[in-house]
Amino acid sequence: MSKAALTPLKELRVSGHQIPSLGRIPNTSIQKKPLLIYHSCFHTGTSASAIESHLTAVGVVDAQWRYTMYSTSHFHSNTHEVLSIASGRARLCFGGEDNPQRVEPVVEQGDVIVVPAGVAHRLLEDMAGGFCMVGSYPKGKSWDMCYGKEGEDEKVKGIALLGWFNRDPIYGHTGPALNV
Repeated sequence: MSKAALTPLKELRVSGHQIPSLGRIPNTSIQKKPLLIYHSCFHTGTSASAIESHLTAVGVVDAQWRYTMYSTSHFHSNTHEVLSIASGRARLCFGGEDNPQRVEPVVEQGDVIVVPAGVAHRLLEDMAGGFCMVGSYPKGKSWDMCYGKEGEDEKVKGIALLGWFNRDPIYGHTGPALNV
């Protein structure tokens, strides 16, 4: 497996966002790890297959699917998530659409989003058609679906017990996920 061409770390623009809880959606309030966006991380034209090969070569996360993002706000209580944008451009919502401190970035091919467990996310608009991501999770983890509804409290408590990355999922031994 080979690694894809990446923007050098010294040139990488990273956005970090702390998002407060909203009702039964914890967002970043439990572990205090920020939502991270690596802007233009993969070079233009990097295919989904090349992204998957890169993730395999780095060895921190396993690519588990290729798809768009659900249009319903949801979060994962049992794992962090790494979303690598393989094609298209979209406006997403993190934190819950009713949260006054939500984050609504426009992301595009080459961007990577590190979504901490508990952070609600959804697709607001596929801006060009064909928006597709490679969804990946720390090795050995599978994902659940939570919606901030009654009955999810025990799952949410488990977020506090999750470990964080000991290597950056994209860059390996160094990288933005290690500096939070």
